[in-house]
Amino acid sequence: MNIHSRLEQANDNAAAFWLAQARAHGWQQLAHPGFTAVRCARTPDDAHRIVVTRPYGEPAPLEEELAALLREWSTTQLTLEDPYGRLDMARFGCSHGPAMPVMAREPGPLDVSPRGGRTATGGGTDESLTVDEVQDGDGFAEVERSVVDGFPIPARQPWTRGGMLPERLLAEPGCRAWLGRRDGVTAGACLTYDDGRATGVYWVATLPDHRSRGVARAILETALAAAHPDRPATLVATPLGAPLYRKLGFIEQSRTLWWTRSPSAGGQGRGGQER
Repeated sequence: MNIHSRLEQANDNAAAFWLAQARAHGWQQLAHPGFTAVRCARTPDDAHRIVVTRPYGEPAPLEEELAALLREWSTTQLTLEDPYGRLDMARFGCSHGPAMPVMAREPGPLDVSPRGGRTATGGGTDESLTVDEVQDGDGFAEVERSVVDGFPIPARQPWTRGGMLPERLLAEPGCRAWLGRRDGVTAGACLTYDDGRATGVYWVATLPDHRSRGVARAILETALAAAHPDRPATLVATPLGAPLYRKLGFIEQSRTLWWTRSPSAGGQGRGGQER
């Protein structure tokens, strides 16, 4: 397998984004040649994160290595991303939902034109919608609120400023945030992370009162046009988001299994899918 393929670029970008969050929060981290792990610690039972970044041979040795790390870190809750889909973490108290597509878009321009702020056209976007890059803490807090309430992320509700996305994250090189508003009211948001090789798209969210108005499309078009259009863009798609991403030129590279662990599974925690 080509370790410089779009899939590996997507894996590397996700790992780098979690390492940036670890720096912003002051969390322990481990960058292994085949995976990256972050010991998230907002609360004692917070979900630790592991992203498998490279192909592996027989899965059993990697499973044991990961299990040893979980014991060392006293992991209660966990989200583990396996884009190769061959690990079996069930014997360690984990379970997974349906596989989700890892998608990539080749470099190239999008057909966008500004309206108000940075507003993209197409997809039924209404004239009251503007999209801007966030530059300050108050704007970043609105991005965080949009993600927590729009995704939604129950573990972060009720939303508290900086609880999930501290303002320090905005100062991390490569991290940019985008906020959509309708008639000046926050409608949705996303984050992008550029690691020098690819631009990852994360947490595309629309608040409930603003759905079916072209908000997500406008935010994505604006972010993709402004955040290094000369690089490939990568993301993991939810079932609801995948059709839009395909319309914007994203192509499935693989299907990833997200293994989680919860207190109900023999005392081992379930992590929120925060990506």
